[in-house]
Amino acid sequence: MKLITTLILSLAAVFSLTENPAPATVNKAESQIRWEASKVTGTHWGYVPIKNANLDVAGGKITGGSFDMDMVNLTVEDLKEEPSKGNLTKHLKSDDFFSVEKFNTSTFKITEAKSSNGTDYTISGTLTIKGISQPISFPAKVTMAGGKMTATGQITFDRTKYDIKFRSGNFFENLGDRMIYDEVKLDVKLVASV
Repeated sequence: MKLITTLILSLAAVFSLTENPAPATVNKAESQIRWEASKVTGTHWGYVPIKNANLDVAGGKITGGSFDMDMVNLTVEDLKEEPSKGNLTKHLKSDDFFSVEKFNTSTFKITEAKSSNGTDYTISGTLTIKGISQPISFPAKVTMAGGKMTATGQITFDRTKYDIKFRSGNFFENLGDRMIYDEVKLDVKLVASV
């Protein structure tokens, strides 16, 4: 009986020493999400503001987290002249693309963060756009300096899996140089105080 009690107390002590994940505050002013999409005749890019973001950190390593993207305030940065810039911004927010009136927020939620060295990660999670959720994984890098954790990575997703099929070569024929590629890139940088 003494042996069982000793084992139970030992296990309780071990579990009490295990560090629980704590949410790290993400600084939205220092963080950013840059989008990029290409067509036959070129590339467009811009930013999607971060609405909310958090990283769960335990023992100096990311264990979870999420971020919400503000689709209403999505920007186009490669075009400088009007009306081209405004027209593309408006079109991206329309039902041809992100249906922003119905779906004003897109979300990524981490389901698993694997790292062998605390710097190089494979992040797996769920990306939700237009109310459609799909699993996705991507490589990420994490650095620590001056009480701040900086996580960077590139999410690449197929827009057609989120019901964004406008001028997709997989759904429309004879598009020629009007075709828009299905792959969209999100360069994510999250800076958090830890």
